[in-house]
Amino acid sequence: MKFLISFFLRKIPRKYLQLFSHVALRIVAVFYRGNKVECPVCESRFRKFLPYGRKSRSNALCPKCLALERHRLIWLYLKRKTDFFTKKARMLHVAPEMCFMSRFDALENLEYITGDIESPLAKVKMDIHTIPFEDNSIDIIFCNHVLEHVDDDKKALSEIRRVLKPNGWAILQVPFFYPLPKTTYEDRTIIDPKEREKAFGQDDHVRMYGEDYGTRLASSGFRVVEERLIEELSPEEKTRYALPDKEVIYKVVK
Repeated sequence: MKFLISFFLRKIPRKYLQLFSHVALRIVAVFYRGNKVECPVCESRFRKFLPYGRKSRSNALCPKCLALERHRLIWLYLKRKTDFFTKKARMLHVAPEMCFMSRFDALENLEYITGDIESPLAKVKMDIHTIPFEDNSIDIIFCNHVLEHVDDDKKALSEIRRVLKPNGWAILQVPFFYPLPKTTYEDRTIIDPKEREKAFGQDDHVRMYGEDYGTRLASSGFRVVEERLIEELSPEEKTRYALPDKEVIYKVVK
């Protein structure tokens, strides 16, 4: 299973994985039934989660809703630390994660908009460098594991800030590869996929974020809040929900 998932992630374009992977994995889910781990997003229970990643991580992917470790942590954060599920808001979800889409769309308090440059599941086709919404028009933005792919992350952050309302907030997660470099590394001359994987951790990444990520967000005019819910959870919860070890949730406020 580790080999198959790693192979599909490397060889099949993301837009096709989004269309078909959930169907196949729901069949697989039948064989993973149990009660050792629980997905807080879809509330399903399994003997373990599926492996996931180009460099496969065990016990990572919920076979029912496709939530990964970081998604399960974000869901717990939204539930326990915010009024996300009750306060009326207009939300833009960039490169929307499938595990969240139907659940966010069903919330009566949200005007929920999905946007992506290529995803067939998104409502709005958009480039994050030029977000097609008016200034000060969005309350909440989710943009997770996107900034490491874009040509100009500073321009993307400027656009996110532009469309957010005053006191609006965003969650902006990126992948980190440990040990972290002190400063974010990028080199536009590296275009070969194999060299990009060596330099940035994945062949479709164009930068590797470092310890300065929070400072980089702040330099775009945001107030940065580093939420460390993972440090508040019990060992039992971390194991039950199969959560990441070190994930900081980067919340920015305009």
